[in-house]
Amino acid sequence: MGDYYTPVPTVRPVSPFNPSEDAATLRSAMKGLGTDEQTIIDIITQRTNSQRQEIAKHFTQEYERDIIEDLKSELGGHFEDVILALMVPKADYLCKELNKAMVGAGTDENTLIEILCSKTNKEIKDMVEAYERLFDRPLAEHMCSETSGDLRRLLTLIVTGVRNDYSVDAGRAKEAAEELHAAGELKIGTDEEVFNRILAHESFPQLKLIFEAYKEISGRTIEQALQDEISGDLLEAMLTIVENVQHPPTFFAKRLHDAVAGAGTEDKTLIRIIVCRSEVDLESIKREYEKLYDKTLESVVTNETSGDYKRALLALIGGP
Repeated sequence: MGDYYTPVPTVRPVSPFNPSEDAATLRSAMKGLGTDEQTIIDIITQRTNSQRQEIAKHFTQEYERDIIEDLKSELGGHFEDVILALMVPKADYLCKELNKAMVGAGTDENTLIEILCSKTNKEIKDMVEAYERLFDRPLAEHMCSETSGDLRRLLTLIVTGVRNDYSVDAGRAKEAAEELHAAGELKIGTDEEVFNRILAHESFPQLKLIFEAYKEISGRTIEQALQDEISGDLLEAMLTIVENVQHPPTFFAKRLHDAVAGAGTEDKTLIRIIVCRSEVDLESIKREYEKLYDKTLESVVTNETSGDYKRALLALIGGP
């Protein structure tokens, strides 16, 4: 993915970094009457995830306490959601989001698609391992029981890690583009299996070449072809892969916009994207958001959220 744009994060490692000192400051912020929320925000939002894991380790060693449990007892609401999302390893957090999307009545396909269709094989592998450790059941098995049809087939291919992350071959890209063309536009009905196989197996750099070759062959973009040939959740999943191949900041800017447009705010989505992309390309997403919607992400978050929740999100968005 990084081959096609330069991702700019908003959260970078703090240097010099003293996890023992940070642990002591956080302990003071939570000890006694009242909680110093601003100190919690200042430290936790301005450290990377690996630095936060170091702080958590020192907190346990020095105070024989679990920092997550202490934070849970001191914080509440969406502010607590942001801070706890920041304090757990990213794969664990995303697995908890996947689990929430699947348990209970109905399945939140949008969340499954956003998380699974935007990830590299390495990220998927980390999540597969974390899911079984956290929930004592394979992610693929749980997902198969909650989805159906072509969407289930596509997501299962992704979760089983069949994507070839390294292969880039212009000749093969043209062949794959011809296969897609034959399976869609040149056929009465659509052979979804061909689309599933190519979109789930090929590396993101290879898919970029395939989509360019497709445009040369058919004169239309892959998005136009998909919108004509595919529908429903499968279409959304395939378009998610396409946008993450071409320019991830565009995909995430649109997701953020959808989360705040209309009545009410999809806080879960807002938190997940801002937390998970802060160390990857949140600065790039901010720029894309302003370009697409003619307003800043900061102004939207300011209008849609309040209190410590707002301050925590703005601290993550703010950048270096």
